[in-house]
Amino acid sequence: MPAVRIHLDTDLGGDPDDACALAMVLGWPGADLVGVTTTTDPGGRRAGYVARCLELSGKGGVPIAAGAEVCLTTLARPGGIPDEERYWTGPVAPRPSPPGAALDLLEHSIEEGATIVAIGPFTNLALLEVARPGRLGRGPVVVMGGWVLPPAPGLPPWGPDMDWNVQCDTRAAAIVAGAAAELTLVTLPVTLQAHLRAADLPRLRAAGPLGQLLALQGEAHGAEYGMAGLGRAHAGLPDDLLNFHYDPVACAVALGWTGAGVEEMRLQPVMEGDVLRFEESAEGRPTRVVVGVDGAAFTETWLGAVEAARPGPPSPP
Repeated sequence: MPAVRIHLDTDLGGDPDDACALAMVLGWPGADLVGVTTTTDPGGRRAGYVARCLELSGKGGVPIAAGAEVCLTTLARPGGIPDEERYWTGPVAPRPSPPGAALDLLEHSIEEGATIVAIGPFTNLALLEVARPGRLGRGPVVVMGGWVLPPAPGLPPWGPDMDWNVQCDTRAAAIVAGAAAELTLVTLPVTLQAHLRAADLPRLRAAGPLGQLLALQGEAHGAEYGMAGLGRAHAGLPDDLLNFHYDPVACAVALGWTGAGVEEMRLQPVMEGDVLRFEESAEGRPTRVVVGVDGAAFTETWLGAVEAARPGPPSPP
């Protein structure tokens, strides 16, 4: 595949699919991770988790900047951060950044021709557009989120209120939808077709330190949220479900993976109470929307990339 520059904007440290996405980008053939910014990040804790993942993969030189601590919509921090002992085997040092550092890094990545991939709330991207108008429209933006079509039969019948990245900062989502000239939505219903399973754990545990961490976090998440029960309750899910590959699918689409079906639609954001969704409209903006995913092919692609992210032997002196 041709080389692709990627800037990852993430709330890594919540649902472990963010770490799964980062690991995949690190091992993807031709991918060049030029920067990582963290969003809804209290005191740089999420940036510290990113640094730990990069260290485990031997890629500690990637620039990292901690970004917004709260969302624009509520001026509060959405959700929480899982227990470090359970998900990280102990405390991880935070990595705070000076004010504006995340916007500087985002702008630099855009100038370097990177695709911006937002796999958390879109707060940093919206702040960049508010503070520096026009910057977000200078390059491709791929986001995990943006409700358009319902899940396929056999999958959980979740509605747009479950679209976490959008709903926890609807103001930011609306800003990004209006500013990004090359926007791709990788919607939650589509990512329900790609699964992290207990059957994947042996390969992860054999994939070096970062793979072992992903196995630990995936197993912990599956147990904490009863994911196997969810799998047994729906015909389109595996019985050994641990998590969905929400964010890894978004990163794969940004990297040019051919296992996703994409259609162009004219969309506009619509608020229904406190919930934002997207609907087709002649007055809407042209937007690329992922409408299908080859889940089995994605599992193999993802596992292969994580295995490739394993650090190699040290170079001879």
